[in-house]
Amino acid sequence: MRLEKSLYDRVGHLLSMLALLGATIFLALYWNQFPNQIPSHYNAAGEIDGMSSKTHLIIFVVIGWSLFVLMSVVENFPQIWNTGVQVTEENKERIYRVLKDLLTTIKLLLAFVFAYLTVQASSGENLPALFLPVFLSALLGSMLFFVLKLFRVQ
Repeated sequence: MRLEKSLYDRVGHLLSMLALLGATIFLALYWNQFPNQIPSHYNAAGEIDGMSSKTHLIIFVVIGWSLFVLMSVVENFPQIWNTGVQVTEENKERIYRVLKDLLTTIKLLLAFVFAYLTVQASSGENLPALFLPVFLSALLGSMLFFVLKLFRVQ
C-alpha cells in the first residue's frame, strides 16, 4: 500500500531537510573559525563532559542525515511497520496515516536536534539545562499523542 503524501508529510520533510542542510552549510562556511577542540559529549544537565577534535562536528551532521534518509525510506513501506494494533482492510489507511504522521514528527524532531547540536557544539558552550527535558518531553509526548490517536482510529 502506498500512502499519499499529506501536507504535513511534505512540510515536515522539507523542514527536516532544511534544518540538516542549514547545519551542513553552517559547518562548511565557518569550519575555519571553530576551535580545534569542541564538546563531544554532554551530561544530563547539559554540561560538557567530553571534548574532541572539531572533526566530530561532522558526526552530528552525518547521524542527522542518516536518520533522515532511513526514516524517509521506511515511511514509504507501511507494510513493514509494527503497528501494535490489528490492521484490517477497513482501518489500514487510517492506521498507516497516524503512524506516518508519527514518523514525520520524529524525523522533524531528530533533524532539528542534530542541527542544533551541531551549532551548539561548534560554540564550545554547554547545552541549556532544559535541553534534555524539553527534547525528551517533545519526543515522548508526540509518541504518546500518536499512540493514543492510533487506538482511537482503529
